[in-house]
Amino acid sequence: MDQRLLSIGHGYTAQALARRLIPEGWHVVGTTRSADKADAIALSGVEPVLWPGTDLAPLIEEFPNILVSAAPGAEGDPVLAALHAQLVEAAPHKHWVGYLSTTGVYGDHGGRWVDETTPLTPSTARGKARVTAEEAWQAIPALPLHIFRLAGIYGTNRGPFAKVRDGTARRIVKQDQVFSRIHVDDIATALELSLHQPDAGAIYNLCDDDPAPPEDVIAYAAGLLGLPVPPAIPFEEADMTPMARSFYAESKRVRNDRIKADLGWTPQYPDYRTGLNAILSTIERGEV
Repeated sequence: MDQRLLSIGHGYTAQALARRLIPEGWHVVGTTRSADKADAIALSGVEPVLWPGTDLAPLIEEFPNILVSAAPGAEGDPVLAALHAQLVEAAPHKHWVGYLSTTGVYGDHGGRWVDETTPLTPSTARGKARVTAEEAWQAIPALPLHIFRLAGIYGTNRGPFAKVRDGTARRIVKQDQVFSRIHVDDIATALELSLHQPDAGAIYNLCDDDPAPPEDVIAYAAGLLGLPVPPAIPFEEADMTPMARSFYAESKRVRNDRIKADLGWTPQYPDYRTGLNAILSTIERGEV
């Protein structure tokens, strides 16, 4: 297998994948908009490329594996807007292309279960933009596309502990509200499995096994730290940004049976409790 990966939009999740691949001898090129971030990426063993600003056409032609993490904006998918022609031309020669989407494409299901066969009925602008982007990627002929619909991502340096410690964490309670979530390391494991077992056209949900109300996560984190549980704030009374409030517009439980069956994936952190315990242990060991 040709161990070269072009990571377009080399952010938090892609970095977790690179940490798995580089020790195995992979050559990973990651794009970023920031020169400062490029320096940090280089320290991790990834070859940084500033984009926009660099012509990615030669890399798209050369690299057999491509991971796309860049989110769509108001004007659509930024990668397709800039590189559609190059991707169409290179598609038949690719081994694997992964597109990181979101479970927000399913919309609101009143806390009921959804899977990859559930109709896409997003209620937020972000979710609708993701559906449009998924369809545009799927429309590229001969592209070995794999879509990963990610639940809420957490992990080291992206968890509730800092806010609980500094007193800014809030337990906002909305009746029957549940979210699915996923530890970033479990995403990386799934992506690596898919790289080794490509199945062009596959769509996978990536989430843990335990959808839960967000206030329960904050309460558990406070308990781990031995700090008081923040008081509950009714959703109707909470002072929230429009972006934060939009997350509460949808409630669903996401199934992950397909990726378990197809790739043999099992989450190392099957619920938020095991994930938060692991993050806290990492913090206490001074590894962050």
